[in-house]
Amino acid sequence: MKLNESPDPQLVGRIIEGPDCVAEGAAWLAARDPRLAAALAATGPLPLRLRRDGFEALFSAIVSQQVSVAAASSIWNRLKAARLTGPRKVLWASEEELRACGLSRQKVRYARALAEARIDYAALRTAPEAEVVATLVAVPGIGRWTAEIYAMFSLGRADVFAPGDLALQEAVRILFELEARPSEAALREMAMDWTPWRGVAARLLWAYFRVSKQREGIG
Repeated sequence: MKLNESPDPQLVGRIIEGPDCVAEGAAWLAARDPRLAAALAATGPLPLRLRRDGFEALFSAIVSQQVSVAAASSIWNRLKAARLTGPRKVLWASEEELRACGLSRQKVRYARALAEARIDYAALRTAPEAEVVATLVAVPGIGRWTAEIYAMFSLGRADVFAPGDLALQEAVRILFELEARPSEAALREMAMDWTPWRGVAARLLWAYFRVSKQREGIG
């Protein structure tokens, strides 16, 4: 994924643009820690997982909150069919129209708050991570996890991590043979060892989580 503007690497670090970037980061991580090397051997090549940035990416994240993947996909498809995935359309639509697509009243409020925020998405492409997160969490319905996921996959930031993610916490517990899942704060500190490739470490740990659960006969 090529972004429209080239961020200053002094501000944002590496940008993941394709599979070669992910492979480079994975090789760096494997060379740094034998446990990560073992995880990579178990998972194989890691997914790119890049997506477009902008309003729709965040609106889709709101839609996905606290519902199954299948339910989120169904709601999003109904919104697309009704042409209600753009900020102006969301503001113009009645609550009844949005609710008819499957949104709860709370998510209707969140969607409208996002549309009203008039975020400069192009500017976020070149903004430091802290500014990206601060801009996004100021919008009702968007928490730090969503902001970090957006920075990781919609902006391609190579050194962003989401330590509040339960699957990442569980993957670390299994891989590092911990007695319990690390807290968000503990995992955030632990992930500093994976700089400047924390975003690739997240991909690796998510992939390892899936492999581990498959071995246990789950999922």
